[in-house]
Amino acid sequence: MCGVFDPRMAREYQLKKTVTENASGIDYAAELNEQQYAAVSSRPGASLVIAGAGSGKTRTLTYRVAYLLDRGVDPRNILLLTFTNKASREMLERVRELISQDISDLWGGTFHSICNRILRRHADELGFTRSFSILDRDDQKALLNAVIADCKIDTKSRRFPKPDVLASIFSLMENTKESLEDILEVRYPYFEEWLDDIKRVQKGYVQKKLDVNSMDFDDLLVLTLKLLKKDEDLRELYQKKFKHVLVDEYQDTNIIQCELIDLLVAKNKSLMVVGDDAQSIYSWRGANMKNILRFQDRYPGAAVYKIETNYRSCPEILELSNAAIKANTEQIPKELRAHRVGGSMVPALIPLNDPRTQAEFVTQRILELRDEGVELEEMAILYRAHYQSMEIQMEMTTRDIPFHITSGLRFFEQAHIKDVSSFIRFAVNRQDEVSFKRMVSLLPGVGAKSADNLWKAWVAHPACRAESPPQSFSKIMMEFKVPKKSQAHWEQLCYTMDELVHSDGFAVPSEMIFSIQEGVYDDYMRGSFDNYENRKQDIEQLMTYARSYSDVLEFLAQLSLMSSVDSSPTGSKAEKDEEGVTLSSIHQAKGLEWKVVFVVWLADGMFPNGRILESEDLEMLEEERRLFYVAITRAKDELYLTYPMMNPKSYTGEILQNPSRFLDDFPSDLVEEWVVDSGW
Repeated sequence: MCGVFDPRMAREYQLKKTVTENASGIDYAAELNEQQYAAVSSRPGASLVIAGAGSGKTRTLTYRVAYLLDRGVDPRNILLLTFTNKASREMLERVRELISQDISDLWGGTFHSICNRILRRHADELGFTRSFSILDRDDQKALLNAVIADCKIDTKSRRFPKPDVLASIFSLMENTKESLEDILEVRYPYFEEWLDDIKRVQKGYVQKKLDVNSMDFDDLLVLTLKLLKKDEDLRELYQKKFKHVLVDEYQDTNIIQCELIDLLVAKNKSLMVVGDDAQSIYSWRGANMKNILRFQDRYPGAAVYKIETNYRSCPEILELSNAAIKANTEQIPKELRAHRVGGSMVPALIPLNDPRTQAEFVTQRILELRDEGVELEEMAILYRAHYQSMEIQMEMTTRDIPFHITSGLRFFEQAHIKDVSSFIRFAVNRQDEVSFKRMVSLLPGVGAKSADNLWKAWVAHPACRAESPPQSFSKIMMEFKVPKKSQAHWEQLCYTMDELVHSDGFAVPSEMIFSIQEGVYDDYMRGSFDNYENRKQDIEQLMTYARSYSDVLEFLAQLSLMSSVDSSPTGSKAEKDEEGVTLSSIHQAKGLEWKVVFVVWLADGMFPNGRILESEDLEMLEEERRLFYVAITRAKDELYLTYPMMNPKSYTGEILQNPSRFLDDFPSDLVEEWVVDSGW
């Protein structure tokens, strides 16, 4: 009689595939420059690729994936980790253009989406079901409000942190592995008096997420790491599966992401990370630059490749960029070389009287450049903080110059999109309290108390925790007590829920959205929004997007991931409906480029940030310098550096401002100073 099968005692046997070497016919040496080719064709093992700004980082990663496939690596044995869905899609699309073979089994996506994929298979080992919901920030706030109420914390007599702030604190704890005490001391000292209560809320929040079968975005990373550490068999399964791991933007990884990568490659050490320490600007979100600086300490003998040919900027801008970053002590030395020939405009340094004059100069120069043939969409105004764009926005409006601000809400974050998705999320995860309450609160007469009573009625029914959805929501929910003026609307909501479920499972996502829109939500939008037609078009667009999904779990996961991951500072460029100048914080401009860039408010206290100057924190000051480096390396042809010499809106009255100390980091002959006549 055979015993229990133990895969750890089994003999390994490798199936060999017949592979045509370099079946794609790509001449890698001809397609890539010498440094890119060295990285792309490197032997398996740990390797660090330092790809400078504009040096073809995406091209290098794409060709590396193609190179592996051309050498017979099975697509299912490749893991490509990125920070945005857009980056993942672009790279995989380029691979498909290069390689004719099917790569649908290749695991490529953001850290969060890959972790979601793993947890969808194994969440039951952690006490969740595989149909768990993913909480976005609004959902977190709603759940935290419930926890605060359960904890009976008096939030009226003293200023207790709001749920949004608590979510940020808890996120920092997860992403940095710092204690709550340390985070409050350094970042939120004014909340230290609430330490014990915040601990209670944090503990209650963890339990509440488990109770309602929901995870936030940090959980996707933290719980995946916990799962793989806990389950040796599962860990070995994924270590064997991912024979080649590639990581984009490695300088932006936090300690959890770094540990997760190290764990996955612990067996074969076949890891290629690509990044640029000079563009590490997200420590405030938990990114740890030491991951890239100390890579060779964790992987002794790792190969290091530097890609230093810049294809974006003219030599004049690049020379300034190289000089500007040299003042930093913590960095991997490199010298970017321009592929383009010289002869372009020398970067301009423009001191101006005050913020209004700065706005007038920028807008006038934009109009001149437009008349010279530069399209508005090829120009950007970058700043350290959003409030620094106020005068420029006003001046551009006065001069009728169209512009786009990158801080606007993205499509999937809009209230009406989230309202519609709450119906679907509740149908799929009947324990999702946040989605249920959002859904019923759309009805007239249903406030927070009524929504809570309805939730209690639902929780009391066995259908709440049943593995499969009920064949008829209405038979259960029509028995619930609702306010009199909500009765007709409640009945329609119940019947709408019925349409989301078929006898053999869920309706497809596009049909679900149609039922919600026609059954309940169209009337709600008519009575609630003055831009009803625009919002209706958004719902129709969501329906079109949903047609590419047949699996409702995959659709909901992507909806949540695109709402929160792509809206991070490393997210993609917002889509534009018309031509216009881009106004953006530098953090949100990373990864983008324009022909003409204006970097404004280059005054000490504004950029670098005043709080950092006061703290005298060298690490933070060097990150500010990297932020300046990111800003100037966005420019392809022309770069304008401006600062107002006077600030008439200071709290202490009109003050003279010192130029940013970053302007002293490079020789003065690398810029041309302009003297602007304001007509005074």
